[in-house]
Amino acid sequence: MAKKILILGACGQIGTELTMALREKNGADNVIASDIREGNEKMMSSGPFEILDATNYQAIEDVVMYYEIDEVYLMAAMLSATAEKFPMRAWNLNMNSLFNVLNLAKERKINKIFWPSSIAVFGPNTPKEDTPQHTLMEPSTVYGISKQAGERWCEYYFKKFNVDVRSVRYPGLISWKTQPGGGTTDYAVEIYHKALANNYYTSFLSEDTLLPMMFMDDAIRATISLMETDSNKLTIRSSYNLAAMSFAPKEIAASIVEHIPDFTINYEPDFRQAIADSWPSSIDDSKARADWNWEHKFDLAKTTKAMLENLRSLS
Repeated sequence: MAKKILILGACGQIGTELTMALREKNGADNVIASDIREGNEKMMSSGPFEILDATNYQAIEDVVMYYEIDEVYLMAAMLSATAEKFPMRAWNLNMNSLFNVLNLAKERKINKIFWPSSIAVFGPNTPKEDTPQHTLMEPSTVYGISKQAGERWCEYYFKKFNVDVRSVRYPGLISWKTQPGGGTTDYAVEIYHKALANNYYTSFLSEDTLLPMMFMDDAIRATISLMETDSNKLTIRSSYNLAAMSFAPKEIAASIVEHIPDFTINYEPDFRQAIADSWPSSIDDSKARADWNWEHKFDLAKTTKAMLENLRSLS
C-alpha cells in the first residue's frame, strides 16, 4: 500500500516544487498539498489540496486522520527578512506548527516528519568558514532563534518519544519556478529576473557578502533522499548541515555577464546586510555526505545557465 504524504505550507518557495516532485514519485493522489491559501494552477490541478492553517492542531489532525497520512513535510514558516518585521507572528507560526506535527507523531498518528532548519541557526560568533555540524550557535534573528529552538525540540522528541523527525539546514535556495518568499538570500533569485528584464540589478547585500547557496533541484533531491534513508543510518536528529556552493553578489553578477554581456549591478545594502553578516560563508556538510550519501550536482555556472534558460522560456 502506497504511503500517504501531507505537505504543510505547500505553496511556498520550497513547498511548491517539493509537492510536484513527491507527486511524480509517489503518485498524485498519495500526496496531499495544503496551505492557508491556494497555490498555482499547476499544483491545484495536479492532486488533492486542502486549505489548512499549520498552527491549528485540530484541523491538521482531522486531515491526517481523513487521508490516513503516514508522513508530514512541514514547510510552513515565516522567513528571515519578513520575520524581523513581525517577530511574534513569526515565532508563533514557526514554533506552534512544529509542535503540532511533533505531537501527532508522539501520539503515533503519523510515522515520519520532515522539518526544515536553516543556516540562520548560526550566529555572528559561529566559525564562518566550513561551519561545522556541531558548533557555537547564537542566532541573532527571530527566524534563526525559532529554527535553533526547533532543532532542540526535534532531537528531544526523538530521544524522549522515539519520534522519527528528520531535518536539514538549508542554505540560500535558488529557483526559477517560484518567487522568493522574504528571505535574506532572495537577491540570488531576483538578480536573474532583473538581469533579463532590465539588464541591471540593485543588490541589497554588499558585493563581497559570501553566503552558502543551493539550486532548488539539489535541495528537493536532498530532502527526499534524507526521508528515504534507513532510520538506523542517521546520526543527526537535530538538523544536518547541507551545502553545495558559496558565492557573493559580485560573483553571481560575473556569471550572468557570461550570458548577458551588458548586465550591470550596483549595491545598496539595507537591513538584510546585518542578517547576512551573522551567517556562515561556507558549510561543512560531511555528516550528510557520510550518513546518507548526499552529493550536490549544481555549481554556480550550472545554476546561472539553468536559471536564465528557464526564465527566458517563461517570458
